Amino acid sequence: MKIWSVLLCVIFLSCGRLAAQTSIGFKAGYTSSSASYRVTLGSFPRTVTGITAPTYSLVIEQFFEKNAGAQIEVQWLTTGYAATDTINVGNETRFDYLKVPILSNFYLGNSGRFHIKLGPHLGYLLQAREVNRIVEGELVIPTYGQAADRPRKVMYGLTAGVGLSKLFGKHTLQGEVRYSYEFGNPESQERIFDLNFTQLEFSLAYLFRVLQ
Repeated sequence: MKIWSVLLCVIFLSCGRLAAQTSIGFKAGYTSSSASYRVTLGSFPRTVTGITAPTYSLVIEQFFEKNAGAQIEVQWLTTGYAATDTINVGNETRFDYLKVPILSNFYLGNSGRFHIKLGPHLGYLLQAREVNRIVEGELVIPTYGQAADRPRKVMYGLTAGVGLSKLFGKHTLQGEVRYSYEFGNPESQERIFDLNFTQLEFSLAYLFRVLQ
């Protein structure tokens, strides 16, 4: 975590020297997760219902010339599943992550902007929680929040979003819809072959310009 902190500071300072405008702010919203898994290699992929949970972020946005920029966030994210399928019915597992999206931003407009954001993200698992466990079996997603479980700590994937921004002097308000796909698999004990999550996020952000 110390290495991540140093890396983020270097990126922020480097971007600040190049940027025409630097804003810092806070973002809040909700994420809706879904999960898919395969028990063995070549088996039929199964989809389970995800969960809806609040999310919060510290945002640093750099606005460059020609309607382009960059953005780094430190985000609290909860993902997981609350299964309603016939196999996992009644089971609910949640994963709490510290997630860092690093995004390229593209804008259209002046005081009112349409924006597109795209880039990779990294994350670190803070906690896995077994909220509810009713059924077990060979086709059931295994537990991740019990004492004997050893879920992988690192998450990684791609994030993309679209939204609208409104500028009021040094203040900016943003509304955004974002989609994330996880390439990382929390399974590390070879109990199932694969488990992947996606997130659909709806959020509002407030930014304040600190450098011009």
